[in-house]
Amino acid sequence: MLIRMRTSILAIVDSLIVLFSIYVGYFILYPYINVFTSKMLFISVITIQIAHHYFAWKYGLYRKAWSYASTGELNSIFRAVTMTITVVMVVQFVLMHKVSFRALILTWMLHLLLIGGSRLSSRLMRDRGIRQKSTATTRIMIVGAGEAGTMIARHVIQNPQSGMKPVLFVDDNRSKNGLEIYGLKVVSGTKDIPKLVKEYEVEKIVIAIPSLSKQDMVNLTKICIETGVKTQIIPRIEDLMMGKVSVNDMRDVKIEDLLGREEVELDLKAIEEKLTNKTILVTGAGGSIGSEICRQVSRYKPTSIILLGHGENSIYNIDMELRKSIGDYTKIFPVIADIKDRPRIFEVVSKFKPDVIYHAAAYKHVPLMESNPVEAVKNNIFGTKNIAEAADAFDVSYFVMVSTDKAVNPPNIMGATKRFAEMFVQNLAKESKTKFAAVRFGNVLGSRGSVVPLFKEQIKQGGPITVTDPQMTRYFMTIPEASRLVIQAGTLAAEGEVFVLDMGEPVKIVELAKNLIKLSGYTEDEIGIVFTGIRPGEKLFEELLNDDEIQSDQISPKIYVGKSMPISKKEMNGVLERLLDMPVDEMKMTLIDLANRKTFKP
Repeated sequence: MLIRMRTSILAIVDSLIVLFSIYVGYFILYPYINVFTSKMLFISVITIQIAHHYFAWKYGLYRKAWSYASTGELNSIFRAVTMTITVVMVVQFVLMHKVSFRALILTWMLHLLLIGGSRLSSRLMRDRGIRQKSTATTRIMIVGAGEAGTMIARHVIQNPQSGMKPVLFVDDNRSKNGLEIYGLKVVSGTKDIPKLVKEYEVEKIVIAIPSLSKQDMVNLTKICIETGVKTQIIPRIEDLMMGKVSVNDMRDVKIEDLLGREEVELDLKAIEEKLTNKTILVTGAGGSIGSEICRQVSRYKPTSIILLGHGENSIYNIDMELRKSIGDYTKIFPVIADIKDRPRIFEVVSKFKPDVIYHAAAYKHVPLMESNPVEAVKNNIFGTKNIAEAADAFDVSYFVMVSTDKAVNPPNIMGATKRFAEMFVQNLAKESKTKFAAVRFGNVLGSRGSVVPLFKEQIKQGGPITVTDPQMTRYFMTIPEASRLVIQAGTLAAEGEVFVLDMGEPVKIVELAKNLIKLSGYTEDEIGIVFTGIRPGEKLFEELLNDDEIQSDQISPKIYVGKSMPISKKEMNGVLERLLDMPVDEMKMTLIDLANRKTFKP
């Protein structure tokens, strides 16, 4: 009923506008004309009324919500009015054999102006009402005056309940400098952001340039967080336009945004061939890397995923998560098992007969393993031996071991056990039908062993942040990227290769700490950084390959294959037979010597 009433009112208003436009148009040019006796005018009035209402209906002028009008609605008005005047011209020519061009052009102008004005007045009233009602207090700077930035500004202006008030645009496009968009000034020069933040009393910065390269985005983000003002990033413009996310999904800058790593393009076809309709087993499935491997693998529709882990809660969590996120096609089997329990591991592999195994279970904490070397040996070496030999015994097609950069020239037991596990897998690959491989990478941001959760907790408690040494550096990548590259490397496994992921440039831990402090909205004076000294087993710098392992060619984007060679099988078996019977100090020295390629005779 309300829609009919609204349409009727618009039709009456339009009828009056049409009459006014054509009579004024004719009167201005022909003031002497008799409006009551002119046949030309009479025919034109009847025609313009009929034509206008027809085209107004055709182009939706009675259906549109004019309080939200934009350029699309203006285009509809233009087409409807133009078609209306065109019909009047045709009717005049057919019936009167002449056309009042000047009068109709003037009528067209008045018609367009008045119809457009009547429609857009509701939009103007709405915008004015929004500004008057606005209680927004947070002053925001929008970096980027392109499509994404203007979308943010329009959304914020139209939704004062967001609590934000845009005060200016900043854009490096000099042709926009000094322009106004939605009443906001555009200032050129992102390098001036710190000065502009103070000048305009900015309380929040929104980065709205999704087309920037990763490195340019890193540089821009660093400029923004240096101001000490809260900084957010909008989603990709494609996701905004397709409705996958909304403008409200702006997120805070994360430490991962400062790595500057470009997203990896995976060989999806090769991965699908290895994983689709296959049975996948993941050890350490409840851990940071293991659980993300499970998430990534589930996208390729395997027949089943076996979640093997020692921790009850972590396996329960990833089990529940996957059941909610994937369809009925893939079956999920949570399995509580310890990789050190050889009979149990063989039982599980025999039962499920997986096509692919991702071995992510390991002890990874360097100082903790220095205090518990026997457990490191049992888990990282003998646990790997159990799952790898089970894979060989039951003809698993592919076996991928998740290794670490700490396996290179290790001064510690954790790195030495991981290198020995690599060598065991390499030796087994020589005589097995299973295709084995190991994948090395550095620290993973956000993982349980990462410094980031520790730093965040220290900041939450008011500081200080503890860093071992000002020169300490590490390689970093994100959990999803590391997991994707592990899966990609698995498609390349052939004969015991040690794949190395491109970790980019190493990052100073102290710089990581400083950035986290700024991202948390504090200064270094407020939180503070304390240097505690290098812990047992730690190195200042990590490596990904020994000098004699380096092979420069990439076999896949961001994946290298090392020329790492294992020790002989005889030598390895001799070590394995005696390892757990050795005194702890001898055990550590033996493994570290082997991992560093020093001479060892069993």
